[in-house]
Amino acid sequence: MLSFVTFFLVPSSHSSGAEPNNRLQTEINQLLQEEPMLKGGIAGISIRSGSTGEILYDHNGDTRMRPASNMKLLTSAAALSVLGGNYRFKTEVKINGNVIGNTLKGNLYLKGYGDPTLLRKDLTKMAKDIARTGISIIQGDLIADDSWFDDVRLSKDLVWSDEYAYYGSQISALTVSPNKDYDTGTVIVEVSPGRKVGDAGHIKLSHRTEYINVINQSVTISPEGKTDLSIEREHGKNTIYVKGFLPLGAKSKKEWISVWEPTEFVLDLFKQELAKQGISVKGRYKVGETSKDARILTSHLSMPLSKILIPFMKLSNNGHAEILVKAMGKLKKGEGSWEKGLDVLIEQLPRLGVDPNTVVIRDGSGISHVNLIPANEISGLLYTVQKEEWFPSFITALPCAGKKDKMIGGTLIRRMESLNVKAKTGTISTVTSLSGYVTTKKGETFIFSILLNNLLDEENGKDIEDKIVGIIANHNK
Repeated sequence: MLSFVTFFLVPSSHSSGAEPNNRLQTEINQLLQEEPMLKGGIAGISIRSGSTGEILYDHNGDTRMRPASNMKLLTSAAALSVLGGNYRFKTEVKINGNVIGNTLKGNLYLKGYGDPTLLRKDLTKMAKDIARTGISIIQGDLIADDSWFDDVRLSKDLVWSDEYAYYGSQISALTVSPNKDYDTGTVIVEVSPGRKVGDAGHIKLSHRTEYINVINQSVTISPEGKTDLSIEREHGKNTIYVKGFLPLGAKSKKEWISVWEPTEFVLDLFKQELAKQGISVKGRYKVGETSKDARILTSHLSMPLSKILIPFMKLSNNGHAEILVKAMGKLKKGEGSWEKGLDVLIEQLPRLGVDPNTVVIRDGSGISHVNLIPANEISGLLYTVQKEEWFPSFITALPCAGKKDKMIGGTLIRRMESLNVKAKTGTISTVTSLSGYVTTKKGETFIFSILLNNLLDEENGKDIEDKIVGIIANHNK
């Protein structure tokens, strides 16, 4: 029986229907053998011809590996297939009862359908729309309705220590983003130095709200000092602690922090927007379901899915992935849950070039360490989706190496600047991944999937990925 190290140091390569290119095989095998960062780790690599789908190189290509955010390749392809590129999320304002003069003798409902791109300005517009009808008094309640999805906020394998971070945001059918990066369900906390040494730091939130309490324990220190600041939310609460030191004159530090119970956060923001328009609510503010006799007063539509995919994939937005899973479950199985949504995703895999019997899928974002996908299945998907009518939207959403605009370069802004690469990155603890397309100077396209697991330092693994892609780019078939 071979030991683990022996297995790793002797890569296996094969080609479907042809001998593998010796140069490609030799150079990648040598890299894997000589790279000290891979010692004790495991690599899964699959390289295909972009035109024929032929496997040109395979190292542990059929071994199930943790994909990290390469899972989003499957989620986005399934969403385009199930929902369609023109799919839009809506948000509705509804009323019941009668309007007499300037008074609504009934309830006002804000109903969400999962829009991951809803902004505060959209709430402002809907509040203005209400004011234009002449209504200034709501005799009943203001009710936020997130019942389009279930009330399970976090995916089953999310690490508890990640739930305060932007990439661990809670999933709700009614949620709001702080800016056009669309990190839905979060607030931006910005901390800058005080006016003099010894002062507390100055804190600014992206949204003014009493729903979030900030405990400021930061201190301004001398200009010669170093920034040492932590910004974290207490588990189960919307209390954010800002602790540490900022030198006088230093740049401000920003952190995106997830909100506990985002539906109630939207409720608070909408209450503020109504007040700005001179609209008073005499009843309660609460989360609940819309009455069946309610009628639409105004609504908001998101950008189409084909456009949402750009911040989703370029910036690797976990919240978008999980919302798309629940949206697929709601559309196809009548339940906006992870269980039903993942069932729909898995049902789509065969038409997307993936054998569902080879994978373990626990979420849509890849944050789970239980997700398992072989590199050959990812490269197979990347080959198969080229025939889909929605493929232009899919490939446009992938990060483009070396492009400085973050909505073009995304997570590849500072990588492989001399190469023509469109690929999805992925990172979780001990894991890094990169899968996509590379086009040579001669115009030939190759498909690759690189999954590196069990690393001591996943960030260093990205250099290995870039080297492998460089070898592919210089490969002449």
